[in-house]
This record gives sequence, structure tokens and C-alpha cells, in this order.
Amino acid sequence: MKTIKLLLFACGLFIAGSVQAQVSLRINLGSPPQWGPVGYSDVHYYYLPDVEAYYDVQSSMFIYMNAGRWVRRSSLPLRYRNYDLYNGYKVVMSDYHGNTPYNDFRQHKMKYAKGYHGEQQRSIGNRPGNGNYRNSPPMRSRTYQRDVQQRGQNDRYQKNNKSNKENGRGGDKGRKK
Repeated sequence: MKTIKLLLFACGLFIAGSVQAQVSLRINLGSPPQWGPVGYSDVHYYYLPDVEAYYDVQSSMFIYMNAGRWVRRSSLPLRYRNYDLYNGYKVVMSDYHGNTPYNDFRQHKMKYAKGYHGEQQRSIGNRPGNGNYRNSPPMRSRTYQRDVQQRGQNDRYQKNNKSNKENGRGGDKGRKK
């Protein structure tokens, strides 16, 4: 009697453990990333024009060219460590079925050049931090940085000019242009 109870208890634990494992696998495998666009839960691939890479939703892997070969990795290469997946545009490849989306890379590269933006997209989830890697700042172009710096200089000039006018110093008078 004691042996039967022990055997039933062991079977119960085994069944409970296997049911729990099945549930967690179903939740994690094949679900779109939080940075994926809303409304495309059944798609297999995204094309990321800014980094010329693909993302395989089912395997949670990036596919990109490395040393002349297409590779599958869990993250983008280091040169894109500051790339913001939440703000970057994702081309949803809803019409492609297969395992090698890069076979049409030339057409994708021409049709969706770097900087391409189609219809506005909203991400599935909120960004936990900045960029593709934890604690990295968002990528900013040199033009953006120069514009911010120029705005700061213009603001200081306008503030000094206003101050000089209020103090009777004439503002722009005597200032070289």
C-alpha cells in the first residue's frame, strides 16, 4: 500500500513537471519580440533596412552577412550595438515562406534602402532600456549632434543679445557677424 502511494505521488510530480515545461515552451517559442510591430503575430521574418539584416521571429535569431556568409545570431553585430530596435523600421515579410529570406536580399536592399520608413509602426511592448544592448545610448547621427550643438549656441547668443539690450548695451551693436 505504501509503495503504491509513493508510486502515484512520483507519477503526479512527473506529470506536473512535464505540463509546466510544455506551457513555458509554448509561451516563449515563436512569439514576436517586444520591439516587433503591432498586428503581425503570425509573421516569420522582419527585414531591418537600417542594418541590412533579417529577424527570424520563430527562432528569435538575427540573420545578417558576416565575412561574406549569412549567419544566424541571437544579437546584432557589435557595430550595431547602439541601434534602437524599437524605433528602427521593420519591414514585415508576410508574403515570404521558407528558411532563407536573404535569397531576395538584393531586391530587399533596393526596395527598402537604409533609412526606409513605410507606414508608421508601433512596437508591441515598451522599451526596457535604450538601444539593442542593455544600458547603451540611442544612436545619433553626426548631423543630429551638430544640429543640437548649433541650437545650443543660438540659444546662448539670443539670451546674451536680449540681456545686452535690457542693460542698454545695444544688443547687436559692435558685434562682428
